[in-house]
Amino acid sequence: MTRSVPAALATMQAAVPLLPSLISLLGFSIPGVSLVPLPVAYGLVVLIALFAVYSFLVLARTPDRPSPLRAALLAWWAAVVLAALAGFHPERGALFLVFFGLAIVWHEVLHRFYTHAGTLRAVLGAFCLSGLAASVIAIVTVVLRKPAALYVIAHGRAVGTFVVPGELAGYALVLVPIAAATGMLARARWLRLSGWAAAATGTAALILSFSRTGWVAAACACAFFLACTLRGAAKRWTVVAVAAALIAVAVLFNAHHNPSENYTRLSIWQAAFGMIDRFPLTGVGPFDFAVLYPALRLPDGDPVAYHAHSVYLTLFAETGIVGLAAFAYTWYRFARTFGEAIRNAQPRDATFAFAVAAALVGTLVQGIIDTVTLVLFGLWLPTMALALGAARHGLYDGDGTCA
Repeated sequence: MTRSVPAALATMQAAVPLLPSLISLLGFSIPGVSLVPLPVAYGLVVLIALFAVYSFLVLARTPDRPSPLRAALLAWWAAVVLAALAGFHPERGALFLVFFGLAIVWHEVLHRFYTHAGTLRAVLGAFCLSGLAASVIAIVTVVLRKPAALYVIAHGRAVGTFVVPGELAGYALVLVPIAAATGMLARARWLRLSGWAAAATGTAALILSFSRTGWVAAACACAFFLACTLRGAAKRWTVVAVAAALIAVAVLFNAHHNPSENYTRLSIWQAAFGMIDRFPLTGVGPFDFAVLYPALRLPDGDPVAYHAHSVYLTLFAETGIVGLAAFAYTWYRFARTFGEAIRNAQPRDATFAFAVAAALVGTLVQGIIDTVTLVLFGLWLPTMALALGAARHGLYDGDGTCA
């Protein structure tokens, strides 16, 4: 059974760019256009179910090597259970729990089998090749302006299979640093080439998404990586990276954006603060922001909002102080464990580990003024496992070195 672990993890990693299409199965209007046909979306549900069953079996039948984050992740999951039970629609909370529970299992499998023969090579290969394909699709569709409905509703911003530009930006924030590190450090020629190709096309897709938050987040991720890997005066490039992004955002602030939407987040944040004020302890319930929003929105606010346009405000509003504290504790445990492990890493392995950590830093910055469901359920926890594995074991791949 364990022989199939690399293939199972690679399959799930390759499916990540398609996961946003699952929103089309939830029975309400989506804020964009999905390029993924419904039969493929249903096929994804089957794939996820099979991966979940397989993961539980392989974890049950192999020696337990718990992730350092297991207790924190289970505490976070329990906090969401409490929020769901105390919320307005427990059935919506159950959907959140299923998605988040799968992410925890995914994290555990990748952590336990990080040093299993072929795992790292399979995961990185699937990440780079699927990221390359997803980026190319996003670039081609926006350049050709087809499908027209997608081009129009996104104001000419790159989207691809991600339904909204912000999701493409969130994916690219994780893809580009990991793919670039793979291209730089891999010894296998095909892995190097796929890494550089994915990094280049991912960067182009991020730029064409015209995501202002994504650009600033990418600069912060770059600054983090440079600050961790450079020495002395060379660290001045961290300031240059952030300054360049801020200038680009200032110059192109309304490029491919409807200026009337510039202040919509303010009214949505006010509604979020209203929910927090009324339900501070356990929140309104997972995925229930959209249900309560019409009753609390300002008169001039958007008629519909699916989240608070800030992952932190969304978690606070939907899961309360309990959920936000569990979220913060999980990230504290990750940072502490990563910091302890990286001290003993070889320079080459540390470079790769810092690249993976930089991807996470970028998503945390993006989360200040955006909520990307794909990042929460499909990228954060597997990438945490990858970062911890890289810090502890480097590029070791069981049968030698992956890079």
